[in-house]
Amino acid sequence: MPERGKIDTETFDAVIASNLGADRKDVEIGPQHGVDFGVLSIDDSALVVATDPISILPSLGFERAGRLALDIVLTDVAVSGVAPTHATVSLSLPTEMTDGELERTWRGMADHAADLGVSIVSGHTARYEGVEYSWVGGATALGVGDPDDVVRPDGANPGDAIVLATGPGAETAGLFATLFPDALDLPAETVATAQERVADILGVADATTASAAGDLSAMHDATEGGVLGGMAEMATGGGVQFVVERDRAPVQPGVHAVCDAIDVDPWTVTSAGSLIVTAPPAAAEAVVAALESRGTPAAIVGSVQAAGEQQSGVVLDGERVEPPASDPAWDAMARLQQSE
Repeated sequence: MPERGKIDTETFDAVIASNLGADRKDVEIGPQHGVDFGVLSIDDSALVVATDPISILPSLGFERAGRLALDIVLTDVAVSGVAPTHATVSLSLPTEMTDGELERTWRGMADHAADLGVSIVSGHTARYEGVEYSWVGGATALGVGDPDDVVRPDGANPGDAIVLATGPGAETAGLFATLFPDALDLPAETVATAQERVADILGVADATTASAAGDLSAMHDATEGGVLGGMAEMATGGGVQFVVERDRAPVQPGVHAVCDAIDVDPWTVTSAGSLIVTAPPAAAEAVVAALESRGTPAAIVGSVQAAGEQQSGVVLDGERVEPPASDPAWDAMARLQQSE
């Protein structure tokens, strides 16, 4: 398995998926590699559940870091087509975090939750020796909705169009420009432009907008492994091919400059807030229009095709490509941290 980042499919299947406790009939969707959420059947409702680590990066400013951390967790429910409604938050904080920094972090989370109609219903907060930034706990998001509204990430059908919102590499560009502005060896105005990409991480709002705009077959956000990794998970899970053209994708200002500076491909690095949606062509056009109307760049970047005799996966610019074994952003961050 990779030294950094999410475990691979083989490890997941051998260690996690084969050991899931009790076999309960109310579990509609359980843990699957590349699927961000689970679904429980409760009476006539679907309870969508997702858990993620909490990452607080002080360089972002504690309030903004708190908002970003919660949005990334809530997005894993929002991509199900059911809006997040509740959350639990567990914070295991480094001892150097002050009361004021905790207050600003929590205010960022709480205010963002309020804006999204999400109630924080439980949690745990403490300081512990041995804890370092940025990984300082975890959170669970929940959403209660109609079972018919649930959109699976592996539901793409041949003939669907593929929509990409925000575009590749935005999160990585924004975070690296903020965390390592001097190490990038880029003009100050380019770094400042790239730093603005942190504001593009609006996964919950974009996912709920897409869900309301059309009849979707699948939806996923592009975190570890980036847009290419997310598409590969969707295509493999659905047993189909994603045929995609790079030139049709929206690319935010500053992304190419930062990714070139840290020697990574923007399509393969984490890009939280970048949404991948499949839907019939007319519905896909409606999704693009809805996203653009709220200021999120989006485009139809390709189509879903039957795998046939070919292996399911992603064909990018006419060539079959494999996702990275681990997100290259991890190695790039390690290099820059060692050079400081």
